[in-house]
Amino acid sequence: MRRTRILTTVLALAAGLLAGGPPALAADAPGPATTLAADTYTWKNARIDGGGFVPGIVFNRSEKDLAYARTDIGGAYRWQESTKTWTPLLDSVGWDDWGHTGVVSLASDSVDPDRVYAAVGTYTNDWDPKNGAVLRSTDRGASWQKAALPFKLGGNMPGRGMGERLAVDPNRNSVLYLGAPSGKGLWRSTDSGATWSQVTNFPNVGNYAQDPSDTSGYASDNQGIVWVTFDESTGSAGTATKTVYVGVADKENAVYRSTDAGATWERLAGQPTGYLAHKGVLDAENGHLYLAYSDTGGPYDGGKGRLYRYATATGTWTDVSPVAEADTYYGFSGLTVDRQNPGTVMATAYSSWWPDTQIFRSTDSGATWTKAWDYTSYPNRENRYTMDVSSVPWLTWGASPSPPEQTPKLGWMTEALEIDPFDPDRMMYGTGATIYGSENLTNWDTGSKFTITPMVRGLEETAVNDLASPPSGAPLLSALGDIGGFRHTDLTKVPSMMFTQPNFTSTTSLDFAESNPDTVVRAGNLDSGPHIAFSTDNGANWFAGTDPSGVSGGGTVAAAADGSRFVWSPQGAGVHYATGFGTSWSASSGIPAGAVVESDRVDPKTFYGFKSGKFYVSTDGGATFSASSATGLPSGDSVRFKALPGAKGDVWLAGGASDGAYGLWHSTDAGATFTKLTNVDEADAIGFGKAAPGASYQTLFTSAKIDGVRGIFRSTDKGTTWTRVNDDAHQWGWTGAAITGDPRVYGRVYVATNGRGIVYGDTGGGTGPGPDPSSTCEVRYKITNQWSDGFQADVQLTNTGSTAWKGWSLNWSFSDGQKISQVWNASHTQSGPAVTVRNTDWNGTVAAGSSAAFGFTGSRSATNTTPTAFKLGEQTCTVR
Repeated sequence: MRRTRILTTVLALAAGLLAGGPPALAADAPGPATTLAADTYTWKNARIDGGGFVPGIVFNRSEKDLAYARTDIGGAYRWQESTKTWTPLLDSVGWDDWGHTGVVSLASDSVDPDRVYAAVGTYTNDWDPKNGAVLRSTDRGASWQKAALPFKLGGNMPGRGMGERLAVDPNRNSVLYLGAPSGKGLWRSTDSGATWSQVTNFPNVGNYAQDPSDTSGYASDNQGIVWVTFDESTGSAGTATKTVYVGVADKENAVYRSTDAGATWERLAGQPTGYLAHKGVLDAENGHLYLAYSDTGGPYDGGKGRLYRYATATGTWTDVSPVAEADTYYGFSGLTVDRQNPGTVMATAYSSWWPDTQIFRSTDSGATWTKAWDYTSYPNRENRYTMDVSSVPWLTWGASPSPPEQTPKLGWMTEALEIDPFDPDRMMYGTGATIYGSENLTNWDTGSKFTITPMVRGLEETAVNDLASPPSGAPLLSALGDIGGFRHTDLTKVPSMMFTQPNFTSTTSLDFAESNPDTVVRAGNLDSGPHIAFSTDNGANWFAGTDPSGVSGGGTVAAAADGSRFVWSPQGAGVHYATGFGTSWSASSGIPAGAVVESDRVDPKTFYGFKSGKFYVSTDGGATFSASSATGLPSGDSVRFKALPGAKGDVWLAGGASDGAYGLWHSTDAGATFTKLTNVDEADAIGFGKAAPGASYQTLFTSAKIDGVRGIFRSTDKGTTWTRVNDDAHQWGWTGAAITGDPRVYGRVYVATNGRGIVYGDTGGGTGPGPDPSSTCEVRYKITNQWSDGFQADVQLTNTGSTAWKGWSLNWSFSDGQKISQVWNASHTQSGPAVTVRNTDWNGTVAAGSSAAFGFTGSRSATNTTPTAFKLGEQTCTVR
């Protein structure tokens, strides 16, 4: 990823996110939650695998294979070793608390591995209206409680790759520390994260800002306290660790220490100056504190850096940098120690974009280093590794660079780097686009090559700007921030490549010709080059159009119903129209610059626009527009509207703000008049899908607030009644950018999120044929962990029949009030004691003699009786 992703969020603020919605998380004084869902949906991601910045990876130090990852705007994830996938943990964050999808730090408790903490909040300036919080979980993130903070946190702010800012005392795990930005100082909890108070005697709140002159408050924020590290050797079980190190965003005073469990603090004497300490990683066995320094806070702007080793017993500082300062054009940030072999240290040149990032490795505590790649004779290079991105092929970006660049790149923005504390052969590191890793890392030291592959499946982190589901061809086309967008011919598979020729850094809008879906247009942002592209094969291949004078950004674009012409409202120029594929544009009249444009889905000469409370109509192919006399529409520009396929002049408009008109409007006369739906409180996006069986009008989908509840809603009767199709566990923060149904699959809806990728839902658990009614099955149910009010279980379902299953659904009932909180490798519903678990998109096919496995966490009372009866559909399974 190249920059910060803020546009969608700023638009969300303009849409009035302060209004309405159920609580997303359990607060310390929980209130009642309202559930309107009358239909049970199965939710999945259209697979992209990654797509965003992963600034932090955290391994638990006491339990093998327990790891977490944090993203800057897309929540947190837990690693599932059995499937090598990531499970999302913050999908329950709701509309009002959308900022809590930005995770500035994670901490996994080594004393009680069931406990995990997340410090959340996306922006420290007024883009995010809410304060930050620390979320705490006793079931590995399956459910959370929230401790509100009196200040904001910045998961998507400059400096977000430093850390970790949140840390659990490894000896007395009820004690936690949190480093705050914005001059708010160091904070401590002594009750396992339930309450927090400032450590008032900590002497330095930080003073570094990326750009003090930035009036938006984004780059000018003081990055504050950036990491906390405990020396576990200075404490014993049940007593607070005495020695604590803290990193501060202050180039002259970057590292502090307490030797009395936080009672007093002092600046470490003799420390280097002129740099920020991005990371502080302690090798307690050898008494070495390693520090990665950069001249900036990152995550992509470092120009110089150093690595230092501090001897904790003697106070001696040693410069262990792998290259001379004069040879750095990057900062150091990623930093890790091999816990099985503590003299082995690794670090990254996180901000080296060209020709590639660099990873350094030492097996003698930093005395000597080797590089992941080096030059033979410039520009030729030799790599110690091989890269296999066949599972996520778009990571090559379709590039053909000249040496010394290669594709795929080793990475960029590589601030997260961790060696598995239980397995020296496994390493993971985050980049701006993915998580890479290796499972034969120690080959590095033997002279043979180690293999790097994406380790990102299940982690979906794209910000979605627009979605389209044509009536033929690919079921889904997407416009995405940072990586452009994709044509999904199979929702369960990663597409081979994003849209290219040109490859927009972000696609802002796309459309297809309703009666000729092979014709597709997209508009987007590009540092230098065209901002519009066309396809004549349903988005499989593209060619660039020509920009009118003054274009600076993609804006919105619309295709005529037959694909004969286009209307484009780019940034930096007014609305324009063209016949053919945009080789020559003419200015439209009668419509203001910056208007949102759409096309009628029947009449190829009719186009629509909206700007500042006014609806505009063109009947001559976009040459001239006239303002409609319709009144009462939202006065601002947070509006999205669409024309219904198959019905000329049928337009639905959603949007507004909490301080004015806000809701859903319908026109059947091409926008001459609009009727506001009184049963919709607020709406932010509208889309259409296949009509319900027996219905003549297409299904409506909206991201809205209805009956006081925020959610994703469906109507099969032209908006007369609405059904909430998501639930409180599936909210995904802000979902206002785009929504569409599928014209070929009744009930299917595609939802745009701001950091959790494209989620899609199917009614009733999918459309697969399922097992043969005569299939036989066997179930093994095993409780693998249990605590005072919860438990974890694994289930193996075996096909003991003679034919393969094409989808499965397992049913049972609990007898002691148990309630499932989270499932991995499957989806579930529960009504009272009755549980139904269904396959995911990738484990539905089970050959004869083969098995499917899933696991879950749940709550329980004093007893936790194992279920004894299971059914596959209506077929009773054998239990063993």
